[in-house]
Amino acid sequence: MKNFKQTEDVALPGNSDELMNARLQRRSFLKYAGAGAAGIALVAAGCKKDHDNDSGVRLGEGDVGILNYAYALEQLEAAFYTKVADTPNNGLSSAEAALFVDIRDHEIAHREFFKAALGSSAIGSLEVDFSSINFTSRDSILATAKAFEDLGVSAYNGAGRLIQNVNYLLLAGKIVSVEARHAALIRDLISNGTFADTSVVDSNGLDISRSPGQVLAIAKTYIKTEISLTGLPNY
Repeated sequence: MKNFKQTEDVALPGNSDELMNARLQRRSFLKYAGAGAAGIALVAAGCKKDHDNDSGVRLGEGDVGILNYAYALEQLEAAFYTKVADTPNNGLSSAEAALFVDIRDHEIAHREFFKAALGSSAIGSLEVDFSSINFTSRDSILATAKAFEDLGVSAYNGAGRLIQNVNYLLLAGKIVSVEARHAALIRDLISNGTFADTSVVDSNGLDISRSPGQVLAIAKTYIKTEISLTGLPNY
């Protein structure tokens, strides 16, 4: 089992604006994110791999743990949207299906970015369980997408206070804004005008947030791989 203890930051090339504001076409970004692993890998000397008695995959400590936490969630979302796109007769209209393909590509880009950024400290591919989802039902697909997107937004909101490196915090803010766009779209596909109802936005106009422990407790319905919270910043 991997036990990652952060002693150095993940080294990103340039600054966060160069990474996330670059005007790249979707496919170019996917290629860029995947190809950039060598340039943004975590310094191996800052990691310790050993065996312990903890059950489940350990995400790591400090910012490494939070990046792996985000990576785990992006794996889940990317797997879901890929399954939707690959399922014939999924009940979505052609326009809706095209939107889901766009969201799939966003989630794959996010997933590959975290994988490349973490380098040798990245957790492995998680095993998912979508047996409770009917991929031939529009209602089932939209309901699951809504749950995943709302959960993802609350996860990034909750993780912000745990991130120490300001560059990572900026990147997380840019990613969560995209996830919020997804959430708003999915909600309005279900029922127009519900993109910011009281179930996700409070009376102060603030979106809800959840701790990593709360998020992973919900997500484990769909993630078969056991994930350990040991060492992960939490509250």
